[in-house]
Amino acid sequence: MALAVAATCAAKDIKTVVLTTNPEMHCTGCEQKIKNNIRFEKGIKDIKTNLDDKTVTIEYDADKTNVEAIIAGFKKINYEASEVKSE
Repeated sequence: MALAVAATCAAKDIKTVVLTTNPEMHCTGCEQKIKNNIRFEKGIKDIKTNLDDKTVTIEYDADKTNVEAIIAGFKKINYEASEVKSE
């Protein structure tokens, strides 16, 4: 029982957000710029980019960051990010 309680307390609140950017991602250079910089933002667990849809899907630890902070991270690299969907 103690292990079950410890496991519950240690569970992380992992969430997902899908963003679009302005300027839009149009090449692999844009993808790499985003991935290489946003991965250093606190709480980011995974980043997937999709050039066809021009979206960035980010898994993050909601105990360490939030969507607003992630969007602020994009501003540091001269991109405006807009939320499409979050889970």
